[in-house]
Amino acid sequence: MDIPPELTRLRDVLPSLIEDMERQVPYAAALVQQQTGHTIHVESREQHVEPADPSLGVVLSFWTGRRLAELATSELHPDRLVRLAREFAAGLTVEPDGLPVDPGPPLEQTYATSCQIDPATVPLQEKFAHCVEVQARLAALDPRVINARVLYRDEAETKLFVNRSRRLLQRIQRARLMMMLLVHENGRTVYDWRIQDGTRGYEVAAVTDETLASLRDSALALLSAERIEPGFYDCVSCPDVSGIIAHEAFGHGVELDMFLKGRARARDYLGKQVASPLVTMVDNPLAEGGYGGFFFDDEGEPARPITIIREGILERGLGDLASSLYLGVERTASGRRESFARKPYARMSNTYILPGHSTPEEMVASVPRGIYLEHGSSGMEDPKDWGIQVICHYGREIVNGRVTGRVFAPVGITGYVPDLLQSISMVGNDLKLSGGYCGKGYKELVPNGSGGPHLKFRARLG
Repeated sequence: MDIPPELTRLRDVLPSLIEDMERQVPYAAALVQQQTGHTIHVESREQHVEPADPSLGVVLSFWTGRRLAELATSELHPDRLVRLAREFAAGLTVEPDGLPVDPGPPLEQTYATSCQIDPATVPLQEKFAHCVEVQARLAALDPRVINARVLYRDEAETKLFVNRSRRLLQRIQRARLMMMLLVHENGRTVYDWRIQDGTRGYEVAAVTDETLASLRDSALALLSAERIEPGFYDCVSCPDVSGIIAHEAFGHGVELDMFLKGRARARDYLGKQVASPLVTMVDNPLAEGGYGGFFFDDEGEPARPITIIREGILERGLGDLASSLYLGVERTASGRRESFARKPYARMSNTYILPGHSTPEEMVASVPRGIYLEHGSSGMEDPKDWGIQVICHYGREIVNGRVTGRVFAPVGITGYVPDLLQSISMVGNDLKLSGGYCGKGYKELVPNGSGGPHLKFRARLG
C-alpha cells in the first residue's frame, strides 16, 4: 500500500506528541484523515466531473476524565502541531477521580481493502468515456425513455490512528455506480434505478446487458402502477428493503449515545425478546464488500462483528468511546466521524439480518395473497416510541404463491418495530448488501451498508 508522505511523517511524530500530551491529561489520541476521489455525472443534457472536496487533517483527542475535548486542524507541520496541542491542552481541566480510558493492547498494523481494479490507475478520461457509453446504452433501451442518468463515484480514504499503545493505518477504497431511467407515456412519467457499489474498485462500473434489460422492464412496468389499498398484508421483501428495515428498526435505536439521551426504548429491552426467533441481526464493519466497512473505527477500536439481536433477543448496542465509558459497557468499533473536523458519534457500519434456510421462491410460494416489496427508497424511525416507516419504490402483487404483473407504487410500511420483527415467519438463505450514506447529529454523513436476505412478514402497507 502506498502511504501518503504526510501520513508517513506523522506516523513517526505522533507517538512522541501523544506521550507529551499525556503528561497533562489521562489519555490522548490522534487521527489523521486523507480523502481523494471523483464524481462523474452524465445525463441527456448535462455532463460534469467533480473532484472530491480536498480533505487532509488531524484531530487530537484529550480525555479529561469526564469529557472528550478535541482539536481539529489542517496544520500538519510537526513543530506547529506540537505547539497547537500544548496550547490547547493547557486550557483543559482534568478530573482527578474521572473515568479511566483503556488504550487497548499494543497493536501496530496496516490494512487495505482489496479491489480488482484500483480506480487511481484508471485515467479520468477513461472513466468519463465509460459513463457516457453506459448512458447512451440506457437512453437507447426504449422509445419511451426521456432521460437516462449515470452517476459514478470513487473515493479512497486513508486514516492513521495513534495512541500510547496503537499505531494503525488503513486505506478504504469505495466505488459506486448508479443508473437511473426515466420513461414517459400517456402523460405519466416514472423512473427506476440500479446501484452497484461496495468497498471495491473500478470493477463496480461494469454493466451487463441483463442489468440494463431488468432496469428497462421495471421502469416500464411502473407506467401502469396502481395505488395500494391500505391494510395489512403478507409481505416478502427483497434484500435492499430488508436492509432498510434492519437499519431503521434496530440501527439508530441501539446506538449507545441514544441510550444516554433517554431517546431509545431499546435500552429497556436488553436481554428481552424483540423479534422472531428466526432473526439474528449484526453490525459488521468487516462484511465482505460492505460499503460501510473499515478495519478500525475513528477512535482506534479494531473492527469486529457485533451481534445486536440473537435469535430474537436484543443483546447489546453500538458504542463510541465516550458513551461506552459513561454506561460502563464494552466498546464496539462504532465511533465514526464524517471527517477529521467533526466529532465522533456511535454509528452503524454494515447492518443486516443473517441468512436463514428458506429460498426466496419458497417464501413467495407460501403467500396466498400478498405483496413482493422491491427497491427500498427511504426510511424513518422513532427510537423512543419504536415507530417505523419504510418507503418501497414499488411492490408486486402475489396471488396463490406467484408474482403477478400487477404493480403498486409507492408502497409504505408502517408500524411498531417489535410487531414487525416478531411477525417474521421466514428468512431467506440469500444475502446481498447495498451501500449509501447515513446522517446523524448535524447531518454528518458516513458511508453505510445494509441489506440482508429476503424476509417474509406481515405489516401494514399504504
